[in-house]
Amino acid sequence: MSEVPIGEASAHLAEVAHEAASGGEVVYLTENGQRLAAIVPARMAADLEAAEDADDIAAARDALAEEGESVSAEELWTELNL
Repeated sequence: MSEVPIGEASAHLAEVAHEAASGGEVVYLTENGQRLAAIVPARMAADLEAAEDADDIAAARDALAEEGESVSAEELWTELNL
């Protein structure tokens, strides 16, 4: 993990991106000493997205398994005036 001031990163974006990719670690972009954003290796981002997708699928399965009355999307939109 490293930190790079955002102005410096802007001037050397390709270098900073390659540092993250080749090192396999997050590079934090800072402004006034505070972390503002991060550049992450693509594989790490893909893994995070896959984990989020798995959580969403599990939540959807749990919701479908719940007993009780359901409401169609059309009924919900009407009720919410959408």
